[in-house]
Amino acid sequence: MKKILLFLLLFFTLSSYTQQITRGPDVGEIYFLGPTNNGEGLYYSTDFGETATFVDGSMNYISIAADKTQGGVYCTTLPIGLYYSGDYGYTNTWEFKYSDDYLSNKINSGIVPGHIFSSCWMHSEDYGSNFIVHSLNGWFGNLKHVTIDNNDENIGYALTYKLNVADTIYLFRTIDNFENVNIIQRFNLPNGIPIQLSSGNAQGEVYLFNKYLGYLHYSSDYTENFNNIDYYNFKDFYSLDFVGGKQTGELYLLYNFVNMMWQNAHIYIFHSTDYGKTFEVFHPFAKGDEPVLANFSTIEKEVFLTTAIEFSNFSIGDIQEHQWDFENDGTIDSYEEFPVHIYQDTGWYSVKLSVVGPDSTNSFIKEDYIHVIDTTTDINEIEKQSDKIKISPNPFSSVLTIQTNNKINSKVEIFNCKGEIVFETVSSCQSIIWDGSNITGKKCQPGIYYIKTNNSVNKVILSN
Repeated sequence: MKKILLFLLLFFTLSSYTQQITRGPDVGEIYFLGPTNNGEGLYYSTDFGETATFVDGSMNYISIAADKTQGGVYCTTLPIGLYYSGDYGYTNTWEFKYSDDYLSNKINSGIVPGHIFSSCWMHSEDYGSNFIVHSLNGWFGNLKHVTIDNNDENIGYALTYKLNVADTIYLFRTIDNFENVNIIQRFNLPNGIPIQLSSGNAQGEVYLFNKYLGYLHYSSDYTENFNNIDYYNFKDFYSLDFVGGKQTGELYLLYNFVNMMWQNAHIYIFHSTDYGKTFEVFHPFAKGDEPVLANFSTIEKEVFLTTAIEFSNFSIGDIQEHQWDFENDGTIDSYEEFPVHIYQDTGWYSVKLSVVGPDSTNSFIKEDYIHVIDTTTDINEIEKQSDKIKISPNPFSSVLTIQTNNKINSKVEIFNCKGEIVFETVSSCQSIIWDGSNITGKKCQPGIYYIKTNNSVNKVILSN
């Protein structure tokens, strides 16, 4: 019993900061760590996590990273050491590669077969046999997390913190393989919270996941600006990790659940192809009773009056009933699994979903989640407040500059004529650039768009 308790403590502590899921070189191919019938081990999937093969439980895994070589995968172990398998991580295929005081348990693969990064400190170009140390000019603080761009391994990002600065986490970027680093962002967050980075499929794409609050953020401009995608519900006994996928907008979330001294153990893979706005849930390993956990989202959170809102439901467990309260007023409005709702009045609405299992209920409330606006009122506000931000040029065809009066955390949202959000960002910069693309990177159609900031709304014309 003591051994299992120590394992649980170590597993959940390390899994907050190390890579538990990694994507392979092919679409739909992932490796991940998770519970087995009596311990923890490595799994491999080629269908986005819908099914998985247990390949090994012999290593004391801390973290994993898939190489760009088909079947190649690295792991770090306790005591600290780097191993490589050229056969999908199966038992007895692991080869010891490296160990010294500078080896980190935070590993990332490069974009070239055989390239592996040990944190920011060094990298190998021969499958981990030898390492090249980085200069890290401009660096300060203690490392929290790191990721490498998936198209140019000279580009990387790192989160750090200072022990004597309790309320700040720093984001660094390199463009020369960590020879030099520059500070890009200062996040006003407690320095001890679990927060991680993962590169997306396209160059310059970065996801930032605040696991303490459950918030997912996304940047398409090399971390210059982040959009808040959504926030999710997870609780005690879950270990959580995430990684960007091989397709546009693809993201994986890994939930591991263990309780009752391993009587109940489950693995869930949440798979998204729209930047984490909605998910499909897979359950590749199950033992014992399932947890009951409510999770939901909607793609559009700010809509015009009478717009039908489709709710995505990615709750887990043996759910017998879904209870939706679209105004959080205590009245159940729907029992459907995937409801559609139309609000009859303008304003901000909090949404609550309760999922009922055989012997437990879990509820999740998203405060002020839906904003319903009146088209006429919104246009009047545009006329009244149009002088509070500066935009140029207008009309524009390629690049628009938005200058705001706010020096800290300016939120900019851009709507089309239907009231749909096509672009949003939160930035500490007073000057924000929009290239006329939506959140997926696709060029928007020519026409009229509305730019909304913290305290103003402007109209702009996108021309051919």
